Amino acid sequence: MPSSPLVRFGTSTWAYKGWQGQVYKRQYAKSTFTRKCLEEYCQYQGQGEPLFRTVGNDSTFYRPPTPNQLRHYLTQIPKDFQMCFKVWEEITIPTYAKHARYGVRTGQLNPHFLDAQLFKDFVLTPHCKARFEAHTGPFLFEFQRHGMSANEFLGKLDQFLSQLPKHFIYAVEIRNASLLGPDYQRILEAHGVAHVYNHWSGMPSLAEQHTRMQGFTAVFTVLRLLTPLGMSYEAAKKRAAPYTKIVEELPQMRRETVQLVRQALGAGLRSYVLVNNRAEGNAPLTVEGLVGMLRG
Repeated sequence: MPSSPLVRFGTSTWAYKGWQGQVYKRQYAKSTFTRKCLEEYCQYQGQGEPLFRTVGNDSTFYRPPTPNQLRHYLTQIPKDFQMCFKVWEEITIPTYAKHARYGVRTGQLNPHFLDAQLFKDFVLTPHCKARFEAHTGPFLFEFQRHGMSANEFLGKLDQFLSQLPKHFIYAVEIRNASLLGPDYQRILEAHGVAHVYNHWSGMPSLAEQHTRMQGFTAVFTVLRLLTPLGMSYEAAKKRAAPYTKIVEELPQMRRETVQLVRQALGAGLRSYVLVNNRAEGNAPLTVEGLVGMLRG
């Protein structure tokens, strides 16, 4: 049975040396692997058809893409392929963490937090200049754990989302589980923005997130399968490296992912499912398993 056109599976990013011999059969020079392997990623087959119809771009969390970078992607992706871009952290972090890359800004409030004009100028404009719109999946706003009150955060989020152009689509990923509920749900629904069901260390299960959200909030949904529940990112990374095999299946994660995708399909909604190596050890094999369950 062919996959539904409403469902797109992919991985959190694509350039992993551990996938050579699995996803990547061509020989690449070390200096060109990252720049050239996307084309082969898009061609990777599962049960007689391309397995990946989307991919996450995590690198854009650290810097927005340039028009030239997007044009380069256009030379490697097929017509029906969409990329899900994680939004530049300058938009999504309220306070600069204690990290060397922030330099003298460490610990300071971020004056650009949820700045809609900055987002339009530095994130959306390059997509328009490169004519990448047809290949742009949901923009992923990842909000890491923070100490803002629910009222303050949701008020800022509501105002921000109200200023975004409607010809792109957006999804919000939160790491403060206490925000899950009717107030957050209503704001997303009012703006046609999806909640990102994230399988991540400190979040409830995917099914519990859906229960608290009381339904989907947009004409599409996004699932990101990142780490085992209750396991830190560092521990998950150590457990999974070098990402060449499944180190441990997560049956509840797989089952709840398929259940959510089936519910979305039943409602005529599109689904984007992005899988990280750190969930089970090898994201392509996890995707193959999920596709097999969905077809079964």
